[in-house]
Amino acid sequence: MAASLSTANAANTANAAPLEYLLHFADNALVLGQRNAQWCGHGPVLEEDIAMANISLDLIGQSRMLYQHAAVLQGDGMTEDRLAYFRDASQYRNYTLVELPHHGPLAGTAASASDRDYATTIVRNFLYSSLMLLVWEALQQSSDPQLAAIAGKAVKETRYHVRHSLDWLIKFGDGTDESHARAQTALDHLLPYTQEFWTPCAFEAQAIAQGAGPSMQSLHAQWDACIDAALAQATLQRPSAGGHVTRGKEGLHSEHLSYLLGEMQGLARQHPEAVW
Repeated sequence: MAASLSTANAANTANAAPLEYLLHFADNALVLGQRNAQWCGHGPVLEEDIAMANISLDLIGQSRMLYQHAAVLQGDGMTEDRLAYFRDASQYRNYTLVELPHHGPLAGTAASASDRDYATTIVRNFLYSSLMLLVWEALQQSSDPQLAAIAGKAVKETRYHVRHSLDWLIKFGDGTDESHARAQTALDHLLPYTQEFWTPCAFEAQAIAQGAGPSMQSLHAQWDACIDAALAQATLQRPSAGGHVTRGKEGLHSEHLSYLLGEMQGLARQHPEAVW
């Protein structure tokens, strides 16, 4: 029995996705989960407070499964907690989109909690979850069996994330003049960051070559169609996505990630040997 388990583990390791590829998805989920958790106790209505907390827990749960897989592959005593709490911002591989605060650029980096804009949160969640639904569906066919199993669970959760954010996007866009303006402003601000979804990088190319993951370009048309259909329902105008292309998945982040990680990692770094 021990020999067969060892053989199975070796086979899983041999077929494993690239480490940075796994960390990319884990970091996306953890960072956005942490961002959305900032609404806990501050949601516009009680039901939304609970819904956003549950979405955050889903995302953090996805990140845990991915970090656990990555930690086993990395070896040397690596753990999911060390990957989450003891890497610096430049070592994170998340999209810049998910680290941005809950407000537009005019609020500045020192904006307070009272400057949170729910339309910004909803638009970001819709743009990201619409992508990840396509990604998780494709990853169910990954040559990495552990990643495929994680995708099978994550795809069910992400369908709800899409539905939740789409419902609110339509309410904002097809609602009052103010809610429409907030949603349009958020879309104008955030859509250019989605260009990073389609920019190639080394670990994605390696994953494609191994059969561990899909070409992101192969998902572009489906994502565009999903976004266009939603914006039509919400009576929102799709802005140009041109301009600066961010490179968060290559470790080049905005200033916002360091502040977010400082808040998230502070306790663990003060007590690195603590057992909870």
